[in-house]
Amino acid sequence: MKLADTRNEYLNGKITKPDFIKEMYQRHHTHLFDFANYLKQTIISKIEIIDDCVIMSSRENEVKMICPLGDYRVAPIEALNFLDYESIDSAMIFRLVSSEDTVIDIGANMGWYSINIAKKFPLTDIHAFEPIPKTYSFLEQNIKLNAVNNIASYHFGLSNESKDLTFYFYPEGSGNASSVNLSERTDAELVTCHVERLDDFVNSNNLHVDFIKCDVEGAELFAFQGAIETLKNDKPIVFTEMLRKWAAKFNYHPNEIISLFSSLGYRCFVANDNNLHEFFEMDESTIETNFFFLHSDNHASQISALLS
Repeated sequence: MKLADTRNEYLNGKITKPDFIKEMYQRHHTHLFDFANYLKQTIISKIEIIDDCVIMSSRENEVKMICPLGDYRVAPIEALNFLDYESIDSAMIFRLVSSEDTVIDIGANMGWYSINIAKKFPLTDIHAFEPIPKTYSFLEQNIKLNAVNNIASYHFGLSNESKDLTFYFYPEGSGNASSVNLSERTDAELVTCHVERLDDFVNSNNLHVDFIKCDVEGAELFAFQGAIETLKNDKPIVFTEMLRKWAAKFNYHPNEIISLFSSLGYRCFVANDNNLHEFFEMDESTIETNFFFLHSDNHASQISALLS
């Protein structure tokens, strides 16, 4: 029963004032104290409830994020459920990003990674790309909420050519939005979004890219195909998601991404225990989903320092 329902019971004379006070506390207000106790186990340090909005703050970097009603998978909610959120990979990112790097966030969603990097390294120059209109709106709000001025946000995605694509979106899983219907849900919302090539964006803005984060729900290969010249010329460190089940929806295998990077002089790694472990080929026994690509020559010192 919702708060308003309990209050309406009282206003309509269905329960007495003493019973109303007791019911409000036992049914609803006690949850506030339950969360206060639960938070101690998690990376979430604070939950703010304001008019029509819930905002959660992380312990590290004090990142504030709006939690949209009905989104089960937004980063702070994931952190509440699982006590943490990709902490091993985040720690490695913070070791690999340098203070004045230019960072590209492909599939920024609501800004978790961009804002964390922006607050950890205030001199970085971050470019965050998010094609879904509703999600992009929250990205902009979260950037403003955190008062970071080193993130530029762009309302389009990145792929291997400039075009409009149909994306499949559902509110309870905004992070799973993709240009194929990954969930195979018949009620997914269809949204027309624009995508560009990273190479074109980099050239037109005269950028030198140092770090790329890419999470585009299976379309990672196409994002990298549109970034070949950037990868060749700038040799940025790359952090990306690769899942067999999502890649299969786009008719390729993640090993094609590994081969592409290998042809450009990169090596593939996974993070574990504050170190990098070299990764060569994905098979049916692979459980890792997030990977780092470092260039053999350009990042030789980082590889030497971090390779276990």
